[in-house]
Amino acid sequence: MDIQELYKLYEKHPVITTDSRDCPKGSIFIALKGANFDGNKFAKAALEKGCSHAVIDEEGYAEPGNDRYILVANTLTTYKELAREHRRQFHIPVIGITGTNGKTTSKELISAVLAEKFNVWHTEGNFNNDVGVPRTLLGLNDKHDIAVIEMGASHEGDIEKLVTYVEPTCGLITNVGRAHLEGFGSFEGVKRTKGELYDYLKANNCLLFLNESNADLTKMADERQFNRIMTYGYDETANVRGELMDCAPFLCFRWQEPGGEWKEVRTHLIGTYNLDNMLAAIAIGLHFGIDAQRICHALETYTPKNNRSQLMETKHNKLIVDAYNANPSSMAAAIENFRLMDVGNKMAILGDMRELGEVSEEEHQKVVDRICVAGIEEVWLVGENFLKTKTEFRKFKDVEAVKKEIERLVPEGKYILIKGSNGTRLFELPALL
Repeated sequence: MDIQELYKLYEKHPVITTDSRDCPKGSIFIALKGANFDGNKFAKAALEKGCSHAVIDEEGYAEPGNDRYILVANTLTTYKELAREHRRQFHIPVIGITGTNGKTTSKELISAVLAEKFNVWHTEGNFNNDVGVPRTLLGLNDKHDIAVIEMGASHEGDIEKLVTYVEPTCGLITNVGRAHLEGFGSFEGVKRTKGELYDYLKANNCLLFLNESNADLTKMADERQFNRIMTYGYDETANVRGELMDCAPFLCFRWQEPGGEWKEVRTHLIGTYNLDNMLAAIAIGLHFGIDAQRICHALETYTPKNNRSQLMETKHNKLIVDAYNANPSSMAAAIENFRLMDVGNKMAILGDMRELGEVSEEEHQKVVDRICVAGIEEVWLVGENFLKTKTEFRKFKDVEAVKKEIERLVPEGKYILIKGSNGTRLFELPALL
């Protein structure tokens, strides 16, 4: 069965499931594989639970003569091709987003701004990989006016593959930094992979939204000689110019178009590093005809979630929780923002940065050296990578050891930055502080 035939079947049964525990009546089950599971093994159960058909890629799991089994060469490839075929049914703007840091926050800010005028479909959570992107695309329906699709990468070539299914009509890279170096091999590998979005946009004469104050991104765009660019940044040359006003604790900034009046925005986001994300959302909003006043309203009312740049006030402390992800560039930005905040009794609990490969020891030492001059009174470092650093700061093997110390000391009256890779589980700490 080719993809057009499968799509015709999907139109009759327009619900896809990849989880045999969730089989709506009449849905199509696609038997994906993972490191520790094989969906083919659950195809029969999915049919018994109500699925109309099961797409498999191992013939041995099909019952002879039962046409409810659909055999394909590779179920993941089929899943992505089906999603692309579905995406092609919608002639609407599709904004593609990638970058080392800020992808999810930018996606949410952009979607919030566009929602002032349009019915927006966007990536939920951080479903931005080989499985998550098709899932998002298959969620498009006739009610949607515009889509915002987040694309993540951990290996070279990842973005090149994803854009061939997303087929964005415009897009942006938030930034490029030293992350997932085990997969990319080097910072140059990061730039090449993220730049695959630029390659697609250039080849298809799509509009690029460019942070012209980011030297790496500007160079990457110049190398491709884009014809269609809308810029944002901090210089007068930008189509959208921004200026930091305050960050104690929430980000406050102002922005203007060339020759226009300044507009002030007081956000509910922590972090000066989020100014770039705000300016990107403004540029995209303006391009799609959102009134400046409504853009400001969307940005001022946006409230972060999912442990990203959140300010949490507990009975005992004020917490800056950014415990979803961490890499050298995001860690540096978080520390610098905390340094700039005019508050007292600062404390930082920092967790390991994962997937840095052979530069891990060097990058963790850089974090320690940076925080030494950040004016933070108390620092706790968590994880095996930080255990190897040379420092007088307190070190803990894991989050469980931190929990015990919190129970013993009961920190109170402090401003606490909590930052680390998701795997360090620092997101479990706010409930104890």
